[in-house]
Amino acid sequence: MAEPAMDLSPGQGGLLVVDDEPFLRDAVAASLRFLGFEVTTADTGTGALRLARTRRFDLVVMDVMLPDTDGFEVVRRLRGEGSRVPVIFLTARDTQDDKVTGLTLGGDDYLTKPFGLEELAARIRSVLRRTRPAAASGSPVLTFADIELDQDSYEVRRGGQAIGLSPTEFRLLRYLMLNPGRVLTRTQLLAHVWDYDFGGSSTVVTTYVAYLRRKLAQHGPDVIHTQRSVGYSLRLPRPGDPAGSYVTADAANPPPAPADLDGRR
Repeated sequence: MAEPAMDLSPGQGGLLVVDDEPFLRDAVAASLRFLGFEVTTADTGTGALRLARTRRFDLVVMDVMLPDTDGFEVVRRLRGEGSRVPVIFLTARDTQDDKVTGLTLGGDDYLTKPFGLEELAARIRSVLRRTRPAAASGSPVLTFADIELDQDSYEVRRGGQAIGLSPTEFRLLRYLMLNPGRVLTRTQLLAHVWDYDFGGSSTVVTTYVAYLRRKLAQHGPDVIHTQRSVGYSLRLPRPGDPAGSYVTADAANPPPAPADLDGRR
């Protein structure tokens, strides 16, 4: 029996499905409505932007190849305007570059056509569980030492100072703050922050940890620590930790994030 979905989106704007293929768009919308989701559809990037700017959606299912502009550009504009709505990209192109581009933009998942409707529904539920943690945690604000992360407003402060993070950096910090003191492997971070298997490559993790460290370290001591050959942990500095330890072998002169298309490091 299909898992109910309404409990994941009560009183919210539901889902926005964007695809220019009428048969696929209608089939996806009908299936998701059957599962209990409220669904709005659009067939162009312009239409998707207009809807996303005027309504609050829980998640956008976005085709990459649209007649007027590509889905990446639509999401790039939304991110530039401050929208943090979760996005699942749909595409007929199964290339590593496209996947990295979509996820670096702040996409939450990437599904290659053809796909099963049950798989899409399962991924939607997974993204909604990850990106709507307030109901599970009981409070929208996570705290660690002098760092505060508001899961509703997507604001981060350290010592009262606002810190601007990209969507990916925000999710990375959130996952670290949900697991303070625990060493998280690069594989765990890929699975929980990007919700995607990068074929074993951990370069994207190393890059974003370095960016996040530098932003946090502008307002206090480094709290993200490297466990060599294992991963990273969020903890307070200990006696014996090297001064300025965020400039480690991992973090010094990090490679640029793949295109870093959300425009905010």
